[in-house]
Amino acid sequence: MQALRAMFTPAPDSLVARDLARGRPAWSHAVHLLWSSWLFITPLFEKQGYDLRWLLITLASYPLFVFLYAKSCTSSCRHSGWYALTLLAMAFVSMPWYVGSVTYFMFGCIMLGAGRLRPLHYGATLLLANVAYLSEGWWVGYPWQSLVWLPITTIIIGVLIQVERINTRTNAELALSHAEVRRVAAFAERERIGRDLHDLLGHTLSMVALKADLAGKLVERDPAGAQREIAEVARIARDTLSEVRATVTNMRNAVLVAELASAKVLLNADNILLAAHIDEIVLKPDAESALAMSLREAITNVQRHAGARHVEVKLQRDGKGVAMEIRDDGRGGQLRAGNGLTGMRERLEAHGGSLELLVKSERSDRGTTLVARLPARCLA
Repeated sequence: MQALRAMFTPAPDSLVARDLARGRPAWSHAVHLLWSSWLFITPLFEKQGYDLRWLLITLASYPLFVFLYAKSCTSSCRHSGWYALTLLAMAFVSMPWYVGSVTYFMFGCIMLGAGRLRPLHYGATLLLANVAYLSEGWWVGYPWQSLVWLPITTIIIGVLIQVERINTRTNAELALSHAEVRRVAAFAERERIGRDLHDLLGHTLSMVALKADLAGKLVERDPAGAQREIAEVARIARDTLSEVRATVTNMRNAVLVAELASAKVLLNADNILLAAHIDEIVLKPDAESALAMSLREAITNVQRHAGARHVEVKLQRDGKGVAMEIRDDGRGGQLRAGNGLTGMRERLEAHGGSLELLVKSERSDRGTTLVARLPARCLA
């Protein structure tokens, strides 16, 4: 049992491993085996029907077919093509005696697209395989009506496979670029905090140390002077404490500002212009974090789904508290509340806020507007 499990353990770059990375179940490719049911249906339309020859060839070839298909799904891209070629070889060898070879041929053509072949090479291989299979069919006397659809079907499926591979690769690269943008933004924010703290505390602490040393030297010979220096140290400490509090408040505000900067970089990468109008508002840290996460989710939705060219973000106070409005000029339309919108709404409602979604038919002639609100008690 362990040897069997090891044999079908997905390689890191296999089809199954890639599906698992995208959140799909490991058995999703097994569902495609249902198409092999044509092996057991086709004899109904043949003169020979379910004869002994069909039974023997099926018993000998079908387990091998399932094995090769499973290996082509779980093997690395470097090796999966060889299993697909073996499926094609099965189809060519069994064709003179077995009408089910058409099914093996279709699966072989499809699984070739999972290998490392470039689109042009895959198309050429697909064309050559179809020409060879049709030629063999004509040689053994297959009726042309049963084979003429093969090239059309395999080419259509091949194109769809290549388009899916390109989309998958593009989405993976886009996800990496998004993560890199956020990483760079976080690194820049840490650098800014380090510089601010160094500039704020470095000089002040040096002055405190000098005055403390001076007070220590004046304690015996000039007590009054020592008291003045100690009082000066206390004043500097109080002033520095006030400056630290103000700096921390600005750092808290920078959470939303940093998220806005990250959003601008992300949208600019797709040639989407972002205009921001942000009032100077001090929020409690948890509330600002909820607003920043809502901004991130909204911008991600716009970038992925809206097809917009312009996005406008406004943050301002109103009679009820704070409102952040995110408006785009995309396709709009009715939207379903998925995990992203649900998470935004839950985060805002946890602070007594709300989320409002306006599609183009309600607000304007184009695009979508999202309004995130927080009550006045979230203000710092």
